[in-house]
Amino acid sequence: RRYAMAPKGGVNAHQVPDSHPTPALAGKPNQFDASRVSPAHWDEGSWSAEEIRAAQSNNVVATWGPTSAIKNAPILVRGEGVYLYDNTGKQYIDWTSQAVCTNLGYDVPPAVVEAVQKQLTELPMVYGGLGIVEVRTRMAQLMSEILPEGIEGFLFPCGGGEANEAAVRIARRYTGKQKILTQYRSYHGGSTSTLAATGDFRRWFAEQGATGFVKMYNPAPFRFSWGDNEAKATEVALAALEEQILMEGPQTIAAVMLESIVGAGGTLVPPKGYMEGVRALCDKYDILYIADEVMVGFGRTGKVWGFQHFDGLVPDIVTSAKGLSAAYMPLAVVGMKREIKDFFENNPLGWGATYQAHPVSLACAYECVKHLLKEDLVGNAARLEPVMVEEIQKLVDRHQCVRQGRAAGLFGAIDLVGTDGNLIQPLQGPSPDAIGEFRKALADNGVFGLVRPPFLHCAPPLVISEAELRDGFARVDRALTVLDKALGF
Repeated sequence: RRYAMAPKGGVNAHQVPDSHPTPALAGKPNQFDASRVSPAHWDEGSWSAEEIRAAQSNNVVATWGPTSAIKNAPILVRGEGVYLYDNTGKQYIDWTSQAVCTNLGYDVPPAVVEAVQKQLTELPMVYGGLGIVEVRTRMAQLMSEILPEGIEGFLFPCGGGEANEAAVRIARRYTGKQKILTQYRSYHGGSTSTLAATGDFRRWFAEQGATGFVKMYNPAPFRFSWGDNEAKATEVALAALEEQILMEGPQTIAAVMLESIVGAGGTLVPPKGYMEGVRALCDKYDILYIADEVMVGFGRTGKVWGFQHFDGLVPDIVTSAKGLSAAYMPLAVVGMKREIKDFFENNPLGWGATYQAHPVSLACAYECVKHLLKEDLVGNAARLEPVMVEEIQKLVDRHQCVRQGRAAGLFGAIDLVGTDGNLIQPLQGPSPDAIGEFRKALADNGVFGLVRPPFLHCAPPLVISEAELRDGFARVDRALTVLDKALGF
């Protein structure tokens, strides 16, 4: 057998590389084949439950958890008021406004429908970097009027995580500093940066891909207490934060970003004076304060903004989403103080997105916010807070599996515990078998929404009536009786 002679080089001559053939592609069909497209897509009627489940099994992927977790999720077909109905006709009360977003419920205000149809018909899309539409300017002005004076510049991303991503970018660009301080009990979004900003277990999915996010302890930790009363807890928690700021170096910290009231982490209403103290520390050390209002903005807690529960606190940057458009269309908002807006008049912002300030979403949200204000739904949340407190206290009194609860407006949660008196599980799991029985009991009683042990949230649409709210608590009460028994109380 004869071999091709490889080229040779001399001593101290230019390097002669190896010679290897380029691998051949094992080609696969990649052209469009119309015969693979099912004619069922053009059927005018609804698919059967079997067809829906088949397509779900073959093609649908869940977020966050394993896809198998939604294998038997209800097939929902319509909504009315604060209720949802599945394909069997079963009614569910929307106990958490889905992901704390369907704030106006399921009777879409006619003005919203008309505005969306009008915008779709007249001009369905304008890229925000190329042109201006009237509704964008109207919405920006309205935001400046319902936020504290001085917050005057606005972006409109597609969702809360994207809004927080933009806020972080803005803070870093404006200050020239990198670090962002956030709390361990927090959630700020699903992108790489916002998951790194997040404090709960979901950050483990992505934090290795982002830098500059530093965690601080909440004034309500899981396994210890800052003090035996709120005043002492506030004093010590703020002292610890100031120590951390000094050790990190104030000159390296662009911003502190906090949920005004922690949402997914258990509806944590901070102790009196804590949030005001954080704002004061930011002022002292020239650090921006970012208020993450993605869940609580637009009336959820009985005030238009969650930070309004804290005397004199005005953020430098504020983000929100969810209630902005009542989840009818995807949209978020980032508001910034005038001096930050002015900085970017002649300096590039360094953030953007194709669908930022999408005119159809803006038309929807503009009418949603006007409806929220006209119908005084913020006031409805405030008026129903005593009912929330009363009903949650009843659950605490009746059920050994409920240790305590919290409520602000129509934003509440209870803590679920086991027979040892401790939380029933870590937030990241695993869940005991009793939780599976509890989930089934909630579904059997027609309760729909997020179930995130060791917490059970209550955040119904802001249009809910007192009778509907009490009905929901009665359903939850029956499900908790099942949990008590399953835990062995």
